[in-house]
Amino acid sequence: MASQSEPDTTQSVDSNAIGMTDRMMENAKRTSDFLKSLSHPLRLVILCRLVEGEANVGDLEAKAGLPQAVVSKQLANLRAAGLVEFRREGREIHYSLSHDHTRRILMALYDEFCDDDC
Repeated sequence: MASQSEPDTTQSVDSNAIGMTDRMMENAKRTSDFLKSLSHPLRLVILCRLVEGEANVGDLEAKAGLPQAVVSKQLANLRAAGLVEFRREGREIHYSLSHDHTRRILMALYDEFCDDDC
């Protein structure tokens, strides 16, 4: 049983008490959300393909070896996360990376985890 003079460690830590600013917390949240978007294997394969340049759903299906519906669902998740953008050309939709920082981070992951035969 804890005495009354001991701190209650079950309460959440006040971020200001440990020197974190609101800006730091916002950046940490944004970074965490970004990393969550990368944490699905198919989304990561799609993003890695888009590092090479723009692609349509058929290109991405071929790379992933999965049906169009599965690829499209993950593309919708990536669009919602702001990681990919698209443009229409007739009936085709072409996808590309939204930001250069995404490309740089994916290249760093490639250098760290992939062989030349990825």
